[in-house]
Formats: sequence, structure tokens, C-alpha cells
Amino acid sequence: MFVLFEEGGKFLGGRVLSQADSTSQVELESGKRVKVKNTQIVLSFEQPAPAALLAEAGNLVPDIDVQLLWEFAPEDEFSFGDVAKDYFQDPATLTQQAATLLALFNAPHYFRRAGGVKGRFKKAPAEIVQQALAAIEKKARIQAQIDDWAQQLAQQQCPEPIREQLYKILFKPDKNAPEYKAVVQAAKATQLPPLDLLQQAGAIASPYEFHWQRFLFEFFPKGTAFPPLQAPAFDESGLPLAEVEAFSIDDASTTEIDDALSVAGLGSGSVTVGIHIAAPGLALQLGDALDAVARQRLSTVYMPGYKITMLPDEVVQHYTLGAGQARAAISLYARFDEATLALQGVQNVIERVPVVHNLRLHEIEDTVTAEWLQAPPDTPEAQAALQQHRPALAFLWRLAQQLKAQREVVRGKPETFNRPDYNFKLVRDAALKDTPPTGEEEVEITTRQRGAPLDLIVSEAMVLANHHWGQMLADSHVPGIYRSQAALAPGVKVRMGVKPLPHAGIGVPCYAWSTSPLRRYVDLVNQWQLIACIQNGATAALVAPFKPKDAALFGVISAFDAAYSGYAQYQASMERFWTLLHLQRQNIVELDATVLREGLVRANDWPLVFNVMGADSLPRNAQVRVKLGTINLMALDVTGTVSARLDDGASSDPAEDGGDTASGADGDDDMLATGPLAIAMDVNEAEPQTVASATTAA
Repeated sequence: MFVLFEEGGKFLGGRVLSQADSTSQVELESGKRVKVKNTQIVLSFEQPAPAALLAEAGNLVPDIDVQLLWEFAPEDEFSFGDVAKDYFQDPATLTQQAATLLALFNAPHYFRRAGGVKGRFKKAPAEIVQQALAAIEKKARIQAQIDDWAQQLAQQQCPEPIREQLYKILFKPDKNAPEYKAVVQAAKATQLPPLDLLQQAGAIASPYEFHWQRFLFEFFPKGTAFPPLQAPAFDESGLPLAEVEAFSIDDASTTEIDDALSVAGLGSGSVTVGIHIAAPGLALQLGDALDAVARQRLSTVYMPGYKITMLPDEVVQHYTLGAGQARAAISLYARFDEATLALQGVQNVIERVPVVHNLRLHEIEDTVTAEWLQAPPDTPEAQAALQQHRPALAFLWRLAQQLKAQREVVRGKPETFNRPDYNFKLVRDAALKDTPPTGEEEVEITTRQRGAPLDLIVSEAMVLANHHWGQMLADSHVPGIYRSQAALAPGVKVRMGVKPLPHAGIGVPCYAWSTSPLRRYVDLVNQWQLIACIQNGATAALVAPFKPKDAALFGVISAFDAAYSGYAQYQASMERFWTLLHLQRQNIVELDATVLREGLVRANDWPLVFNVMGADSLPRNAQVRVKLGTINLMALDVTGTVSARLDDGASSDPAEDGGDTASGADGDDDMLATGPLAIAMDVNEAEPQTVASATTAA
């Protein structure tokens, strides 16, 4: 005897070997023997074989009108056999009974399984059926729309709804959305990766636009425009006017001039160096409208040819240390012995600082060399341009070298500047400088050596201020945001926290970013705390905006870390984009490179790190010539093959240490700055599609 039984939502059949009161031993067609509860058995029969019965019943199911079944089915619980004889004939054949069973089982919107015995049903209420039928009809309409969109994509046409949802589909998809399903369906049909499919369909205007819109989607989903805001009123007249002639040193594109320097007392034996930091924290208040904007953005975003500022330009211009005016600032005055450069004392003042010049690096760095700074005052070189600032710069240069040497003693090894910085300049109409690039511009990539005198002067002054002010917060028991590094060793990263811990990479006992309050929210937070310390002394902890163990401070750290690293990653990816585009446009097919590790090289003359074939067995620092292959601007990737070894052998030097340095580096900048660009689309529902997007910070 054969039986048909339900198990795991399926109907199986087999030959009964033995029966007991509650169970039966059944041999399936495969030969497997199973124990089946008698309550699971829905049909017992002698002929035909179960497989043949199920096949015949399956062929009959499409002819059964399920709605008609529902209409004349009893209101109470019933067996499939009861309605089979009403629908077909009395008695119904075995095939008709089996077909009715399958029809009832496969129509859960009309019938519900009921009772403890398999094969019994109860029909659903009319209102439930209507809702279910409406849902089925809606699902059919949606599927038809999905099919239509998928067909258009396969024909290299992008439907507008998919174009509008492009970045959500790729990076933060709702997998139940029809737009997402259409892309997946089309990708399966065409056997193309989703990104390639969408690019061929015209959904992506250009590689540059793709990277730009992806960044905006993640970090600025509501756009980059500021709400209408004004700089809060602040009466600066009550602040003392500093008796200094301060000057700033910045690159050409800097509009947020946070810091300026001054030198007084030259020739007296005791020289006072003033480090003056713009003080928006005197006017901006925690919780006001401007604070909300700054806390949302957390930092200025930099990229070649454009930037997104943390604060509106009209607000920045109210606090920036522009030349020809006296602006509110927090000043650190450090007094040094002119001969020995020993620190004799420090003073912190909130005041108005007159700025006489905003010096721009591109205009003066070729003049302000170590030789020019060391020239005696009466030589022709010293009488050239910048004579007004030469004595101050010469002292600051001597002091910067001394401060750097002192830090290197603590670090345990000297800071090295063996790689240049790369500058990216986009050639574009000056009228477009406040609009994002399009990717069509020409790019000029130039180098400047790290550790140049002007760089060192500024960076050492900022290290001095950030260390001193971090220590002042700690001594005053006022919480601040610190940067620390436990050890100067590979893999030990710089971390942010509220404890004044040592920073091994810089070589100071504690370090708190405080010198860029117009560009970084962390610095603005620390400035609020510093203002409380300067104005209130021993009672500062009682009036500071952030109190000890304030959970809001930890929230700032977490949000800033995520945003700042994301911004840096985007900057690095855009620098990589322009580098690859320049190589492509200039038809550069070979370049010299240095091996970093197995298969990974850094171009000697370009800000580019990439994987190549043929370098797996070469030691670190080996010099090679690489033949470039295909450049993919969407993936920000380039293939390469080692064509020649340029040196006889290379030492296997350990990797350089990471961490903050006086030059402003933060982390292992010879490694990859961004990892693979994850596309959150799963065509096979098993392995996510990715686009390699490894970039490097120059």
C-alpha cells in the first residue's frame, strides 16, 4: 500500500512497510525509510505509484477554479475529499482528490489549514480574501513594472525611477524595492555587474559625477547649501588690543585663516612668540543654530579644486584672521631665551590681534629657504622681499628646529620627510571656483618637499599650542578631546579620547587639537573649554560647556572620527582620480615605482599606490619600472606589470612609523587610504559585488 503524507510543507509518497497505532514505517521512492505519524498521512492507495499520482494531480491543478471551490466550500472545517466530490464527482477519483488537496494547499489566501489532522481546511473570511486578492494583483503590477524596467536596462536604457534611486540602489538598498529588484533581474539576465550595467544604460553621467554623487549621498544627503545663518553678535570692544604685528602663513586657497604668529623682543635676550588662534568660540554657543550646522558637518571637506566648509563663508569671514584688521583670538605667548631657546614661561590671553599680512606659500616659499633665513641681515639676500618679516621668520625657523629636535628625543627616532607633498590645481574659469568640478578640467600636479622651513615653522608652533592647551585643560580638570598614540610601532593607531595620554608619534605628553576652530569641530569644542579655563581659572570646570564624564563629548568624538575619516578617504580618492585621469590624458604608459610590499608599489613621481604583477617576490624598497595597463576611473584602479628591475638589490627596511607628525600627517600614508568601494547589490544573493577603489593619500 502507498501513502501520501505532508512533511515540512511538502507532499511526499511512499510504500508502507509497517504500521502501528500512531506511526507508520514508509519507504520512499529513493529507498530511504522514514517514520511517519499517522496524522500526517492524507491519502492511502494501492495504485498508481506516488510519483505518478503527484504528476497527474499536478497537471490537473491549473484547471481547478479555486474561487469556485471557496464559494461552495462549507463554512465549518472540512476535508479536501469533501470538496473534491462536490467539485468533480461523487466519488472523486484518486487523482481528483490529490489535485484538490494541492489546490487547497497552494491557495492560502482562500483556505487555511485547520485541525490537528493533515488535509483539513477552513475557508478564509470574505474580507481577508479580498485583501489577499488585491495584494496579489498589486504584486503582479509591481512585477510587471520590474520586468519592464529590467528589459529597458538590458537594452541600455535607464528608467527615470532607477536613475533617481541610483546611489541608494548601489550603496544602501532596500532589497524589497522594485527599483533594486529590476537592477538585480537585469544584471542576472545580462550577466553584467550592476555598476557596469548601469553605466552602459546611461545612469551615470561620468566617473567624476559618480564619485561626487556617491560622496554626497553618504555625507550630505540634503545637499551642501547652508541654511540662512548670520554670525552671532559679539562685542569685541571689551577685549584688549595686542601690541603685536601678526602674520599668517597659508596656501593660496585658504579662506579659513585659523592661526597667525608674532615675534617680539628680538635682540633683548628674551623673545616672546605669539601663537594667535581665531576665536569663533567667543560668539558661537553650544546648542545654537551655527553650532548645529558645525556639529552636523564636523569638518571642512577638501578635494582638488573645491572644498565644502564647516561654516558658511559669511560667518567664516567674520572670524578669520584676515590682514588689515584686528580680530578676536586666543593667544599663547611663549617666552624663550634668545640664545639657548629655553622656554622661560607661557601666558594665555583672549584679545584682539592685529594681522598685518596673510603670507601665501606659493608666493614666498621659493624665497624663504634655509639659506635665506640664515643669511646675515646686511647681505643682499636679506634685503630682498619679506625683509619686514625676515628677523621673525629666522628666529621662528631656529626655534622650530630646536622644538622638533626635542620632540624627536621623546619619539626615540627622527621624523623623516623623504616623500614630497603633491598639490593638485584644476585649470578652470575663476568664476567657477565656488562650484564643484565636473571632471572635464585639466589638472596640474606639482610637488613640494615636506619639512620646508615655512612648513616646519607653522607646524611646530601648532604642536606647541596643541600640547600646551591640552595640558592646561588637564591641569584645570576641564574635559577636552585629545589625540594619543600608545607607542611608535607598526599597527598602533592614533586614537581620540577624553584622557590626556601621551602621543608617541609626536613626542608629547598630551595633545589636543585646538588650532583650527573654523575648520574642525573638535577644535571648536576644545576652544570653548579653553575659554572657560582662561576666563575662570580654578572654577573653570563648573562653567565649561562640557562637564566631566559628559556623554555628549563622547558623541562628538564618535561622530567626528567617522566623518573626518570619511572626508579624508574621499579627498584621497579624488586625488587618485585626477592622477589616473592625468596619466590617461598624457598617455603615460610606463613609470618608475618603489615596492612597498608583496605586489604593491608606489609611483616615484606620482601620488599613486597600486598593485602590479611581477612584484610579489621583490623586497621592500626595490626599484622597478612598471608598464601600465587599463585605467578604470569608475573603480579608481589601474593594472600594471613590472617590466624591469632598476636596482641591483634593495634593503628590506621596516615600514615607516605612522601617527601625527609635525607636518600634519596622520597615519600610514604610504598604505592604502581607501579600501574597496562596496556595492551593496547582491546579484547572486550569495557574494556581494565590489568595485576595487584603492587610493592613497599623497
